[in-house]
Amino acid sequence: MKIVFLGDSLTWGGYGGNWVALVAERMPDHEIVNAGVGGDTVWNLLQRVDSLLAQQPDAMFVMVGGNDAVSYAMPDTRPYYKSSKQLPDGFITPEAFEQLYRQLLTKIQLEYVQAFVGLPPTEYNAELVRLRHIYNEAAQRVAASLNVPVLDFATPFIPAQPIEREPISLAFIREIGQRSASGWNDYESERRRWGYTYTFDGIHLMPEAAHAFAERVEAFLRQYLR
Repeated sequence: MKIVFLGDSLTWGGYGGNWVALVAERMPDHEIVNAGVGGDTVWNLLQRVDSLLAQQPDAMFVMVGGNDAVSYAMPDTRPYYKSSKQLPDGFITPEAFEQLYRQLLTKIQLEYVQAFVGLPPTEYNAELVRLRHIYNEAAQRVAASLNVPVLDFATPFIPAQPIEREPISLAFIREIGQRSASGWNDYESERRRWGYTYTFDGIHLMPEAAHAFAERVEAFLRQYLR
C-alpha cells in the first residue's frame, strides 16, 4: 500500500528525529511517502493535498496544528506565516483550524483514500502546551465525526511541569532555517540547555524519540489499515 504522511516539520523530520523514515524501515512492504513541509499549517496542507491525492495513495496520515497554534498565540511570528506560508491574515484561529481540518479530511475521504489523524505534542512552554491541546481537541472532534482513527501523541508526551520560556519569535524561526541549511545537529546540547525531555527545542524530536514515535505509528497502522 502507498501511505502518505502529510504534515509540518514534525513529519518532515529533516530537523531532528525522522520518525517517518523509521516507519518505512519497519514496514518495508508498504510505499511510504513523506509529505511533511516545515512551517506548514492546516491551510497549507489543504492547498497541496490535491497533488498528493493525484498520486493515488491508499492511505494518508495527517498530523498538523503546531504552526497553527504558534501563529495564533505568538503574534511576532505572523509576518513569517503571512509571507512565507501565504496565510491571508498570518494566523489560524482555533475555529478556522477546525473548519479547514474538516475540509482536508473530507477531501481525502471523497477520493476513497483511508484517512488517519495524529495529534502532535509539544513541550516548548506552558502556553503552547495549553494551545496545542485546544487545536488537538478540534482535530479530534473532526476525526470522530468522520470516523477517522486518531493516534494521540500529545497525551503521552505532555510535560509534567512545562518550562517557562519566552514566546516563539521570528528570530527563533530564522534560527531553524539557518541551522537546517548548515547541517547543524547538536541536539543533545540544546536539549540540556533548556531541560527538555523528548525534544531539543521544545518542538522538534530528538533522534531517540523518533523511534518511540515510529513504534506507535507502526502498531497503529497495522491495527487500522484495511
